[in-house]
Amino acid sequence: MIKARVTVTLKNGVLDPQGKAIEHALDGLGFAGVGSVRQGKVFDIEIDSADRARTEADLKAMCDRLLANTVIENYTVAID
Repeated sequence: MIKARVTVTLKNGVLDPQGKAIEHALDGLGFAGVGSVRQGKVFDIEIDSADRARTEADLKAMCDRLLANTVIENYTVAID
């Protein structure tokens, strides 16, 4: 069993209205000094495989086809 974590974040320059809303909410809750908040997604995935290279290729294909919108998002894949 291979465990992986895929982290998807917005590319620099892409507006992040949800991050901005979180930033304002934190300020409203008294957390002063928060300069910027960017929101993202994390996927923890377990794959029943012994082939690490094949699993990494499959994870990248999953990101390109479903998990990330590569026009506006970046992703990283970390395999344990």
